[in-house]
Amino acid sequence: MSKRFVILHHRVDGGEHWDMMLEHGDVLLTWQLLAEPRGTDCLPITARRIRDHRKAYLEYEGPVGEDRGDVRRIDSGGVEIEEITGESCCFRLSGGRMAGSFSLRRNPSGSWTFAPTGV
Repeated sequence: MSKRFVILHHRVDGGEHWDMMLEHGDVLLTWQLLAEPRGTDCLPITARRIRDHRKAYLEYEGPVGEDRGDVRRIDSGGVEIEEITGESCCFRLSGGRMAGSFSLRRNPSGSWTFAPTGV
C-alpha cells in the first residue's frame, strides 16, 4: 500500500501556518511550515518539527480540539520517503500542488528547511 501526505492550512487566533504531514509507519511525521507551499517556486521555507499526528488528519478538515483553530486541506497525494534520520528527511511527493523530490533538513539553530532536493 502506498503512503500518503497532506498539507493543511492551519488558522489560529493571531496567525496561520501550514502543517506538512508525511505518513510513516503508524503516524504522520509533522512539520509546521511558516509560509504557504505553492510549488517549487516558493521554496525554501523555514519549518519546525512538531509532534507526530494521527493518520485521521489525512482526511480531516475542520476545527482542531481545545480551541486550537481550524484546518483546511490544500494538497494531498502520495509520498515515498527515500531517507530519514534525526537531521533530515528526503522524500518524493505526488500531489496536485507539490510534486517532485524534496527534503526537510535540520539547521544548526534547530529550525528546519523545506526545499526541493538539491537546494
